[in-house]
Amino acid sequence: MPHETLSTIKPRKYQEQIFNSCKEKNCLVVLPTGIGKTLIALMLSIYTQKKFPATKTLFLAPTKPLAEQHLAYFQKHLPELFAELTLFTGKTPAKERKKIWERTEIIFSTPQCISNDLKNELYSLEDVSLLIEDECHRCLKNYAYTYISEKYKEQAKNPKLLGLTASPGTETEKIKQIAINLGIETIELRTRDSEDVKEYLQELEFNTIRLEFPDEFKEIDKTIKSLYDRKVQELKNRRLLFGPPTKTNIIKLQGQLMATMNFGKKDFNKLVGVSVAAQAIKISHLIELFETQTLFTTSNYIRSIYEQAAAKKSKAVINITKSKEFNQASIKINELLAKDMEHPKLLQLISLIEESISENPKNKTIIFSQFRDTVVKISEELNKIPGIISKTFVGQAKKANSGLTQKEQQEIMNEFREGTINVICATSIAEEGLDIPEVNSVIFYEPIPSAIRSIQRRGRTARLMKGKSIVLLTLDTLDEIFYYTSMSREKRMYKSIESVREDLDAGKTLKLRKTKEQKTLF
Repeated sequence: MPHETLSTIKPRKYQEQIFNSCKEKNCLVVLPTGIGKTLIALMLSIYTQKKFPATKTLFLAPTKPLAEQHLAYFQKHLPELFAELTLFTGKTPAKERKKIWERTEIIFSTPQCISNDLKNELYSLEDVSLLIEDECHRCLKNYAYTYISEKYKEQAKNPKLLGLTASPGTETEKIKQIAINLGIETIELRTRDSEDVKEYLQELEFNTIRLEFPDEFKEIDKTIKSLYDRKVQELKNRRLLFGPPTKTNIIKLQGQLMATMNFGKKDFNKLVGVSVAAQAIKISHLIELFETQTLFTTSNYIRSIYEQAAAKKSKAVINITKSKEFNQASIKINELLAKDMEHPKLLQLISLIEESISENPKNKTIIFSQFRDTVVKISEELNKIPGIISKTFVGQAKKANSGLTQKEQQEIMNEFREGTINVICATSIAEEGLDIPEVNSVIFYEPIPSAIRSIQRRGRTARLMKGKSIVLLTLDTLDEIFYYTSMSREKRMYKSIESVREDLDAGKTLKLRKTKEQKTLF
């Protein structure tokens, strides 16, 4: 058994059970963040290396930091000299990579790197007896993941595949698609409430704090929404928009209009429609920021629209800045800022962190927000409070001064682990997979409609010690819609997984429903 080879760690019962299932069939393992997917991968690697000596294990992760993390975990827990391990990156010259591939037994990499090498026929997957795909829900959008799976099924002499995820998505068809892409034969699902998992976890206290939207904010919100309604009505009057005037539908409409403009005759009505749709999308984003974020974040976005208009970036931004409603909202928001007013959620958040630190100065908290400006503002406000040392944790820089390097991300995590800082204010980069230390509480600055991301965020607490998961929600705003959407999607996800698992266990061949071709408007 693999655990006999492991001297530093003892598998839990559910990990043993899942491993036994993975030995027999290609398996999709759905486990909440932080309760031991990587150990199952390690156990299966040991088993496979013993069963097929002189073959390889290929462990794929969507990002280099994640791949490095898995390598470090294997190095820590595998006996010395059990196997040669290496991290594959595109920075290593191709000739060198080929040599390393030939002599290494367990390889950690990103799908892009391996996919490029396979396309260039640098090596084949013939001798890979185990392929592990972490965060495998990405295979729906990450074509490199799917390409490697296909090549693996074609080339490997003894193929075995393990897919790992905290959440494969909510729709049955998408879960089926993942299973088909990866050649999955069975699914192992556990939640925090599963009987064999519960005994190992600490209590997680869920708390939703509902806050009133102040009257001054409601007035401004009404003004911005009246501008949005006017743009929506214009699209309807031009007979371009049908159905609910959601941001998603308007983005789809804009895509359709642009496609027809690119491939068809120029049409003045559609040309105007593209600009009006762009205005509606920007105003919709402004409503989201104003209702769910901070005045600082909203003000920055308004400033960026004025700057784009001054630079004549597009007719859309110029038209927005000419509108009476936009200018009124901008003036009123600046008046609130001049009075040192802020969104009620920011004030509540500061109070929560002060309370946590006064209870125990060693308490650690992660605060999640979708927007960088919000994360920056939260951290700035928290650092004014004695006893709180906060840092922002964001993705890698896309432009100058806009993000962190991988090295900087790692340094922040080390400081957090050591207690030099006690609050991390993070964007979505901290949701997925990264080795983040145990925290006392996870605070969602805003609810998010994605079940996948909600599950990943919550997985940061209550593993080894009691934890809190707190959601801040402003009543009568988009926060409420996102909150209930996420809850219903999570329930639907578990039903969908069970449905696909039942089909697989009954020996049924998974087939995707044929979707009727959607009629376009043009």
